[in-house]
Amino acid sequence: MINGLVKAPRVYTMDDLMRLPSVSRMHFIECGANTGMEWGNVAVPTVQYTHGMLSCCEFTGVPLKVLLDDAGADLRRGKYLLAEGGDGSGMTRTIPMELADEIIVAWGMNGEMLRPENGYPLRLVVPGVQGVSWVKWLRRLELGDQPWNAKDETIHYVDMMPDGRLRQYTSLQECKSVITSPSGGQQMVGKGFYNISGLAWSGRGRVRRVDVSTDGGRNWRTARLETPVLSKCLTRFNLDWVWDGGPAILQSRAIDETGYVQPKMAQLRAVRGTRSIYHNNAIQSWQVAQSGEVSNVHVG
Repeated sequence: MINGLVKAPRVYTMDDLMRLPSVSRMHFIECGANTGMEWGNVAVPTVQYTHGMLSCCEFTGVPLKVLLDDAGADLRRGKYLLAEGGDGSGMTRTIPMELADEIIVAWGMNGEMLRPENGYPLRLVVPGVQGVSWVKWLRRLELGDQPWNAKDETIHYVDMMPDGRLRQYTSLQECKSVITSPSGGQQMVGKGFYNISGLAWSGRGRVRRVDVSTDGGRNWRTARLETPVLSKCLTRFNLDWVWDGGPAILQSRAIDETGYVQPKMAQLRAVRGTRSIYHNNAIQSWQVAQSGEVSNVHVG
């Protein structure tokens, strides 16, 4: 259903939606709390724990702007979209209309119909913003002229600032990267050649470059980006490395097409303090011991 600031409120069946023009695009989806444990210097052991609330899929569905046009949306007064799902926790979200051009009302995922756990029969796809805004089991969209202040966007998914205030509606997932191999919990077997590999992504668009350091950020080398490099999508990077058998600290630093540079943790803390939970996109560090054991380490 679409209602609110529209000329003709609509109720669509699945047959109606699947007859409308559709698109298929690949995008990453990341929880706003991904890497949240790192805020408190909790040394969780592996990349699954530090960055595991992340995935990348192909989504198929109707562009939101097709439905808004069909309902006669008042785009002069309508500045915000309320997305309401059918879940028991009531994860209703306010979405600014400046994101509308890329939003998909999706019924398909990876070439098949959405599965129940992924929001069947419909979910919202909002590229570049935190996953909680990708409302699952979607049942209603309402166009309005101000934010709705739903429960989970007033007390959760907010950024705790150094002065104790909470910053709301900061859903953009900033440019970020992580080395997945070698990474925490892995064991390197003898010195010699290794392929450093990882993932980079940005809610602002395409990843332009990824730099890799093996000495804790003192020196950087530019990694190879695996194609295709798509907007708001995971991008794989690789770098050749000959390990001399000594201690090392591995880091990756992504830069997106807007020129935004992934920050060091100290740079992020200077702006956001130490008590936050959400939207941590700081550089991740992995320590390589002489034994070849790889572990999580906090480096400013």
